[in-house]
Amino acid sequence: MTVSATRTPPPDRAPAPAPVPAAPRLTPAQRDRLTVAGPAALAAVLCFTSLTGRSLGFDEAATVTIAAQHGAKLFSGIAHDGGNMSGFYVLLHVLMSWFGNGAVVLRLPSALASVATVAITARIALRLFGRRAGLASGLLAAVSLPLIFWAQNARGYALMVAFVSAACLVFISLHERPRLTGWIAYAVLMSLATYSSFVAVLVVPAQLLTLLPRRQRRALVPFALSLLGIAVLCTPLILLAARRGSGQLFWVPRPTHEIEVQVLQSLTSAGLEPSFHATATTTLLLVLTLALAFAATVAIVVGPRVRGGREGSDARGRWGEGLVLSWLLVPVALTFVYSLLFQPLFLPRNLLMSLPAVAILLGGGLTHPRVPVRAGWAVLGVLLVLRGLQLAPSYATSPEPWGQASAYVLAHDRPGDCIAFYPADGRMAFQYYFARRADRTRRLPRPILPVVPFGTVRTYVEDYASLTPGQITRRGASCRRVWFVSSHEGQSNGPARSRTNRARFLQLQARLEQAFGRGHPRQFGYASAIHVRLLPGVRRSG
Repeated sequence: MTVSATRTPPPDRAPAPAPVPAAPRLTPAQRDRLTVAGPAALAAVLCFTSLTGRSLGFDEAATVTIAAQHGAKLFSGIAHDGGNMSGFYVLLHVLMSWFGNGAVVLRLPSALASVATVAITARIALRLFGRRAGLASGLLAAVSLPLIFWAQNARGYALMVAFVSAACLVFISLHERPRLTGWIAYAVLMSLATYSSFVAVLVVPAQLLTLLPRRQRRALVPFALSLLGIAVLCTPLILLAARRGSGQLFWVPRPTHEIEVQVLQSLTSAGLEPSFHATATTTLLLVLTLALAFAATVAIVVGPRVRGGREGSDARGRWGEGLVLSWLLVPVALTFVYSLLFQPLFLPRNLLMSLPAVAILLGGGLTHPRVPVRAGWAVLGVLLVLRGLQLAPSYATSPEPWGQASAYVLAHDRPGDCIAFYPADGRMAFQYYFARRADRTRRLPRPILPVVPFGTVRTYVEDYASLTPGQITRRGASCRRVWFVSSHEGQSNGPARSRTNRARFLQLQARLEQAFGRGHPRQFGYASAIHVRLLPGVRRSG
């Protein structure tokens, strides 16, 4: 008997799931690009937010008027300023010729330059201390009140900081691989920085200091040749500066405790007085930043050799740390000592070139291998929040609201009104806003100081002209009322020339009030406030 076995079919099995493709991993080069691009994108948002919300300031009006000139008049305006910011004036002259003089056009170069500064800062920190340091340094540079303020200002400071930062990046690359094209690029970038603002030269001694150790002295000869190239490229500036002298700095006082605090606030991004009032967290951010910077400095000076380069590489080590410290400290020390011995220069705006170094010092310190990762990022977060609390109130805040002051005069002027400015520089701001008002058929107040119709664009820089009683009688013969607009009148306790300008202002005011009656001043702004007095045209008795 045969027994047949019947096989039971195996149970159905679910098909094996298809393997999930692994997420594509970023290459080191891609991660480096993101490290730089992230902070730069944040900087772009912060720089372009409310770019035109702030009124043009006193110095911005001078920028616009100088850049609006042509030919010999443009050169004359640049020469009167000693050549300072001449490159920025020429650049703006070209942009205004193409696109007009709207606030976006005037401030666009500064905004783009500050975005570039943040990107370069992140790149420098990445090369010296690694990817985490690059990201931290870039974020700190992006959320910086001084950098954002000058990014929204039609002056040459933002371009100067960008070119100085780019020159430092090239300088670092030359430390790794010396080459002729690199030294040429360094000379060109430093020359462009100097054409943006004279104070750019303060970083040159800082860089020279890093070449004095024995191992670095091989670079002294090409560095000296680059300095010679810079001197040749900047010969026009040297001649203009020598011809002008230091007269345009008459208003800068010698260092005081108040100015020292303002410099520290700017370097730590804790404030920007007197342009913006201190907030409840200004002192906290100042003290915290100084403590962190001091700790990082001590670690560099007395600590053992630490990592440099990318993610633990020791290719650059202490040389890069020394460069950052020198970049920060040398311009500050030189400016302070020079201000005590010779011409005062110790002001926050003249030390802006050190702000990237502060960000790199802090970013490198917080991401140091000996600092716990979570603790480092937590402190970085606190710094960014505190910096943001200083930055937020500054948007659309006008310390010198010339637009508001000129609108007030336009809203209250009457036929037969005249207007006088002290100094004459204030006329340039009124000229800008008067020319842009919608109603061009309405008669403007007739200028009696200076005596130039508002249809004529003329440059007035540090023009503290006054009027004699006879001039007031002749020029004001047909004036029913007189608007007297003053700002930057001089300081009663400032340098000698500033005190002289103040005394001249008080004398002019007394003469105008004697001829047209006393007017109650209306103040606009708080940093270098604008005073507008309407003299009613009634002579004072006695």
